[in-house]
Amino acid sequence: MKLKVSQVDVWAVELQDRPGNLAAKLDVLAEAGANLEFVVARRESGRPGTGVAFVTPLKGAAQTRAAQRAGFKKTPSLHSVRIEAADRPGLGAELTEALATAQINLRGLSAAAFGKRCVVYLALDSAADAKKAIRVLKAMK
Repeated sequence: MKLKVSQVDVWAVELQDRPGNLAAKLDVLAEAGANLEFVVARRESGRPGTGVAFVTPLKGAAQTRAAQRAGFKKTPSLHSVRIEAADRPGLGAELTEALATAQINLRGLSAAAFGKRCVVYLALDSAADAKKAIRVLKAMK
């Protein structure tokens, strides 16, 4: 099984929970030329009136500056691994079983299939866990 595995930086921004706030943040990134592959936005259940959005990738100085102007920060505590592969039944189970066998605990997982391809984002607790996960995933047959 051929997997394309890489570590990625995730950027986060706090949102006011009101119509148009996410659109305004994403518009700043679009104007800087960002072609986002992954966006997750949600309300903060413990903080009424607020939300958070996570995005990746941002490339180059212009996109980084635009993100910072819009309030995005590279998340120092969210260590993410991106996996791209041919989609097929059972792939998610195989990936997570390999990580579990290596004693790697996941903080989160997001995945989507499109056509015959899929992309999976893993969130891990530490940079060491992310590096270990990359080694384990690249060694999968």
